[in-house]
Amino acid sequence: MSALPRVAVGKLLDDEVLLAVQDGNHGEIHPTVADYVDSGIPFVMASDLNDNQLDLKRCKFITEGTASGLRKGFARTGDVLLTHKGSLGLTDVVGPIEAPFLMLTPQVTYYRPDPSRLDSHFLRYVFRSPEFQGQMVSLSREGTRPYIGITAQRDLQILMPELDLQRRIASVLKSYDDLIATNQQRINLLEEASSRLYREWFVHLRFPGHEVVHVVDGVPQGWERKQLSSVAKVNERSIGSKESPDELFYIDISSVSPGVIQEVTRYDFADAPGRARRRVAHGDVIWSCVRPNRRSYALVWEPAEKLVASTGFAVLSAKAVPFSYLYFATTTDTFVGYLEANATGVAYPAVTAKTFEDAELLVPDDDTLDAFSQVVLPQLEQMETLKRQNKVLAKARDVLLPKLMSGQLDVSGIALAELDAA
Repeated sequence: MSALPRVAVGKLLDDEVLLAVQDGNHGEIHPTVADYVDSGIPFVMASDLNDNQLDLKRCKFITEGTASGLRKGFARTGDVLLTHKGSLGLTDVVGPIEAPFLMLTPQVTYYRPDPSRLDSHFLRYVFRSPEFQGQMVSLSREGTRPYIGITAQRDLQILMPELDLQRRIASVLKSYDDLIATNQQRINLLEEASSRLYREWFVHLRFPGHEVVHVVDGVPQGWERKQLSSVAKVNERSIGSKESPDELFYIDISSVSPGVIQEVTRYDFADAPGRARRRVAHGDVIWSCVRPNRRSYALVWEPAEKLVASTGFAVLSAKAVPFSYLYFATTTDTFVGYLEANATGVAYPAVTAKTFEDAELLVPDDDTLDAFSQVVLPQLEQMETLKRQNKVLAKARDVLLPKLMSGQLDVSGIALAELDAA
């Protein structure tokens, strides 16, 4: 297959192949924390596009009244989102939504294609291609945070084959993403089942045998309230100054989203970041100390021998409770609220190891802890198996992506999937 044609974003706008390219509101009319509500119009930030998946469950919300006072940034189903400030190049298609529209922050641009000429899913994969990502890096203005404004985005080059070929390429890549999404739905269901059981037993105190257990001040007989430091170690193991392993595998804060380690990077020890020092082991819970509201935490599962985390993480190692209990106890809304309340700093609110050590936990008796672990441990194992499958699928997709975009692979004989129904 020959090389695919490229057209500048500005030209696509002039020709109305793209009907609009717009970001969110800047300056004084930008919504603030005081405008956030529990539900309403999703207010989408770059952090809501982690791993190129739009997360409308954990995003902030504003009222429709607040949104009506804004000038721009109204995204709708079928638009393709692209982050252009700070975290460059994260992207996803806006699927069916309950709200009449999404509201974007100034970190995110929506691209609204004419569906009769440019397929939304194809455009999303163009944005994810290494060639396009390289364009974004080249055009970004390096400062405190990389940035590509709306005007500069007009110079970005977009692959523009015929619509039929766009849809065939998107169909191949989307088949991988659909499998990943199915697995992720199963992961979410398993996590919610385990979290629900934790709440039922240890928040609402409806644990097995609760009917005959005396409760005083919210503490069942035989249970105790303890500091986390009495049941777990925080930052127990680090690479010493005299150690020099030949290589290591590194978890950076940016590679962790709620419950998931998205990426591990191999380094020769001499080239590794200075923060790559925190040793981790199976069952450890890692928690980013910076911006705890982002919930950058994960459970370490069967790690590589030389896996280390950034010193920007607090590593919680269970000692007197099962790690399954520690994981769910330290990822509740209440625990996150405790971290947020004790974070210091304005631009980068952060907590310390001592913040974790001082956290109060309700510690059940051993029999109840064991019963809980017996139920949730198999669910955690299933979740980790599905996460590994997703990493394999994502790797295969990412190998195909540049080959399809460069025209190296011929997709003319591939039947089209019903993308519109996805």
